[in-house]
Amino acid sequence: MEYLKLDEDKQRERSVIRQVYLWMALALLTTAAVAFSISISPSLMEALFSNRSSFFVLAIAEVLIVAFLSGRIHKMTSQTALLVFAVYSVLNGITFSWIFLAYSLGSIASVFLTTAGTFGVMCFYGYATKKDLSSIGNLCFMALIGLIIASVVNIFIVNDAFSMIISVIGVIIFVALTAYDMQKIKKMAASLNYSLDADYTSKVSILGALTLYLDFINLFLYLLRLFGKKR
Repeated sequence: MEYLKLDEDKQRERSVIRQVYLWMALALLTTAAVAFSISISPSLMEALFSNRSSFFVLAIAEVLIVAFLSGRIHKMTSQTALLVFAVYSVLNGITFSWIFLAYSLGSIASVFLTTAGTFGVMCFYGYATKKDLSSIGNLCFMALIGLIIASVVNIFIVNDAFSMIISVIGVIIFVALTAYDMQKIKKMAASLNYSLDADYTSKVSILGALTLYLDFINLFLYLLRLFGKKR
């Protein structure tokens, strides 16, 4: 009987993780589709990027949405949380549309595949390892704060060598964060074995999907800066 319960718990855990990957994949597809659709429309591109203030407004809106969803998700319904996540993935697609103009399509595709492979390996490691990655997660969080500060400074000094260093450090941080976040999501999924609230379970899977989505997007952007072939 105990073995049957353990097997059921494991199945529920895997079900939650599959849902996490499903929402993440759909968000990535939405972002890519929106970005590509806008990039092939000269009028939309001009409307978006002719005025730099519109780009910054979108960027600030994205940060606020992530903060709102992360901080308030437990007070929303799962449907509302999913809608907010969908809006965020669309906004990301709008702001990332410049990628298709700055880099060749083949370069974007090759970097995307590299990102997917690296991301997959680190997710597997984070899921399978018995080592507690909490200390790595804390270290990465502190390093991420430094990375954000350095990136803001580089906006004003515009130094290519400094930008390259930032990109290398960014790749290292998000490779490590992917493993840490996957382990954290696994633990969250395991804890849901004691919860029969389907709506709460869905919200946890959405929050997990958002976390991995952010890891994937940032890893992709830093790899693109390092290895992308500009037009």
